[in-house]
Amino acid sequence: MAISIDEIKKLKDLTGVGLTDAKTALVEAEGDFDKALEAMRKKGLTKAEKRGEREALQGLVDAYVHSGRIGVVVEVNCETDFVARTDDFKALVHDIALHVSATNPEYISLEDVPAEVSEAKKAELVETATASGKPKEIAEKMVDGQLKKYFAEKTLLEQPFIKNPDISVGELVKEHISKLGENIVVRQFRRIELGVSE
Repeated sequence: MAISIDEIKKLKDLTGVGLTDAKTALVEAEGDFDKALEAMRKKGLTKAEKRGEREALQGLVDAYVHSGRIGVVVEVNCETDFVARTDDFKALVHDIALHVSATNPEYISLEDVPAEVSEAKKAELVETATASGKPKEIAEKMVDGQLKKYFAEKTLLEQPFIKNPDISVGELVKEHISKLGENIVVRQFRRIELGVSE
């Protein structure tokens, strides 16, 4: 089966792998570009998770203002200044700022949700479930899924990315870790809205 060099280059550019790896993926996928892309993304995400242990102290602070009514500042870190200055990294940071402006998350990751907030919400959900006649043991099992869903909607890295709802913001970050070859960490964000105070 003949694989075109354009397809190989396109896969290379999208995933950040070498030409040989891109060609191999296309051959293994029997020329099916989408299948090859999915395989490379899975492989890249595995590598990205390993990179996640490395320290990220460089990066960028980006600001986004929407219609003069919502302002967002985000800090996203990577390992080197070289990567921080790439167009791919700058675009990622700006996309995260744009996303925060649109969705107003409260936390960066599920680990950032304070235990007392999580416990209070869990107690509220268990109370609601038992009040509807469910036995307490069953109510607690039901609540675990509801709790995760509730906080996922309020957590930046768990939210569906506004420009591509098929992936989460966390998966978008992992794709960039794979593509750029460095650990990337969303360190902090602030969002202010005209007329709304915390």
